[in-house]
Parts: sequence; C-alpha cells; structure tokens
Amino acid sequence: MFSASSPPPGPLEKVFQYIDLHQDEFVQTLKEWVAVESDSVQPAPRLRRELLRMVGLAADRLRGLGARVASVDAGFQQLPDSQTLPVPPILLAELGRDPKKPTVCFYGHLDVQPARQEDGWLTDPYTLTEVDGKLYGRGTTDNKGPVLAWINAVSTFKALGEDLPVNIKFLIEGMEEAGSLALEELVRKEKSGFFSSVDCIVISDNLWISQRKPALIYGTRGNSYFTVEVKCRDQDFHSGTFGGILNEPMADLVALLGSLVDASGRILVPGIYEHVAPVTEEEKRVYADIDLDVEEYRNSSQVKRFLFDTKVKQHLEYIFSKRNSSNQMTVSMALGLHPWIANISDLFGTEPDMIRDGSTIPIAKILQDTTQKSVIMLPLGAVDDGEHSQNEKINRWNYIEGSKLFAAFFLEMAKLHSSW
Repeated sequence: MFSASSPPPGPLEKVFQYIDLHQDEFVQTLKEWVAVESDSVQPAPRLRRELLRMVGLAADRLRGLGARVASVDAGFQQLPDSQTLPVPPILLAELGRDPKKPTVCFYGHLDVQPARQEDGWLTDPYTLTEVDGKLYGRGTTDNKGPVLAWINAVSTFKALGEDLPVNIKFLIEGMEEAGSLALEELVRKEKSGFFSSVDCIVISDNLWISQRKPALIYGTRGNSYFTVEVKCRDQDFHSGTFGGILNEPMADLVALLGSLVDASGRILVPGIYEHVAPVTEEEKRVYADIDLDVEEYRNSSQVKRFLFDTKVKQHLEYIFSKRNSSNQMTVSMALGLHPWIANISDLFGTEPDMIRDGSTIPIAKILQDTTQKSVIMLPLGAVDDGEHSQNEKINRWNYIEGSKLFAAFFLEMAKLHSSW
C-alpha cells in the first residue's frame, strides 16, 4: 500500500510488483513447458510430435498476448537411414507496429537435448522440481526458461494495461540443438521483410560466468568438426586369425587423435595458433574485473582440476604417413561455424561482466551478417545451471529477476530511441 503522501509507482515499479506477486504462475507455466519432451536430437516420430506440440503451445501463448503469429513451414529432415521426419515450423511473431517506437527482436528455441533419469538425474528431467530455489528440469535454462521470461515481461505490461514501450518481434525455432534446420534460409528470405524494421536482436541462450553476477556476452567462438576414418578393408577380420599380423585401424586412429592435443590442452597442429587473434590490452583490462572464482567454477563443474589456473587435416596426414600403415585414412569436415563478436541495466544491482562465451550460437553471426542489425546476448542462467547436462536447472531468482530485466530493457530501449 502507498500512503497519500507517497508518489504513485512508476511503470517499472508496477511491473516489478506484478512479476513478484505472480511468480508462482510464471513457474507453473515453465513446469508445463518442461513437461513437453521436445527433444530434437533423437530422430524418433514420437519426439518429433512432442516438438510440434511444443511449438504449438508457444504459438498459442503468443497469440494470447495479441501477437500476430506466422508458423513458417520448415519442410522435412532427411535421415541417413532414408527416414524423413517433419521439421517443426519456425515462429515469426510480432506485437506492435508503431513507427515511433523501436523494434526489438528476440530469438529463442524450444527444443532440448536428450535426458533420461537413469543417466544420472536426481529427478525426472521432464517434471519441474524445485529444491532450495533451484528449478530442475530439461530446458529450464536452455532455452525454455529465457523464452518464457521474455513472454512474462510482455504479459505483465498487458495485464497491467500498460502500453508496451517497444514493438516486439519473436523468432522462435524448435531445432537449435540439431543444427537449426531451415533457419538460415528463412533469415535470408526475410531480410527485407520481417527483419527490415528491427533495431536490435537479442539472444538469451547462454550462461553467466558467475553464480550471482550477471554477464553480457559480446562474442562467441566458432567451431570446426572433423571426421577421421581409418579403414583396413570392407569386411571384418577375426582377431584370433589376423590379430598381430596386420595394421590395426584402431591403433592408427588412437595415434592420430593422441597427436592433436598435449596434456596441458595445447593444440599440437603446427601453425594453428598463428590464426588466433591475440587478446587486446583493452580486453585484459575488462577481464580483470570479471567475477570469476576459479575454485567455485571448478566445484560447480564437478571436476578435480582444470588445465589452467588463470589446420587439422594436413597434420593428421603427416602423422599417418609416419606410421607406414597399410590402412587408408580419410579426413572430412563435418561442420564449420564462424565465431561471432558484437560491435562494442543494472536490474540485478551490479555492473555486468563483459565476457566472450565458449558456446557456439551460429544464428548470432547469421543474423548479424544477414540483417546488418545489432545483436545482443543477454543471458539469464548462472554458471552452474548445467545446460546439456544432468540436473539442468535455472534458479527461481534468475528466472523471475530475468523477467523483470527484460521489462526494464523494453523501457530503456524506448528511452534510447527517443534520443536518437
């Protein structure tokens, strides 16, 4: 209650109060979303139906807020065994077309990695379970929780009868964990359509480097996947008859893989570090203030120690040639993804860490290069959330305060836009 002499609460205060009062409802919705086994990695028809159901739930939720939602057909996935499975539609949703307001586009995904309780989960991975303020369940932090936090922020403005400070667009998919099938093609197609009015794109699909201090991510590393195959002949050999008299392909393979990295984690491929950009002095100054407790980081990772306390193909061909093996070796690049770097408020009560992230979020570079819009990574999850791992969780505090953060972000964007 406010006394007669107290000023009425401003829009942000009212939004924060509403989110606090309705946080159990927001957690209940997350529970309903976690219950959907939207595993995109395992190519099973049942799981693909679950994915379609999950996308439908999100579309209904957005339509309930008054959003215009288009479900874009993404076609079919061709599997190595010639089986085909439907790819869940990609959602393009928008709220508001006021030319006087900035337009913010949020990217998120609804699919999850596989999870089974017998793999080491303490609880059923598809039943949201709260223990000591931690919300356990597959997808809680990656990425259903952050997607819902955005929706919570929008729904709060709507419930209070407050005008949304920004136009909002949602780009939501269901195949991120399996390579974001059809997404890049859609982004390029919609460059002059859906994305033409967008001022910035926000991705919340990462983690902080701390358990309590927020982070803004301004860069991600790329990756390169290579497949190495050593072949003796098309038929299997009997080990009793042929063992010891021919080159064992497995021995060749072990030697090849063992030549790539030393015990300290340094890559041994000659010349590879010549292609790595050095850390700048400015970055060193920024990193000095990062809230990284290595011991806490190690404990949350549940490993005994870290390696540090503070061209693949040519190399393999050279190593293989030194073995004088009669087998044949082939190296092929299965996947290559570019790194991303951004062109360089305070809701949680502190200045955020400015970090680069080890995760690869390919859509960040695709969106930035294709749309030529600013891309921001605004994560909600803490360092110990266990994305892709057993006992994945998001803290209730992160989920609820994150919903407030996104509401504050809308208002800050509106303020910035008025000064442009």
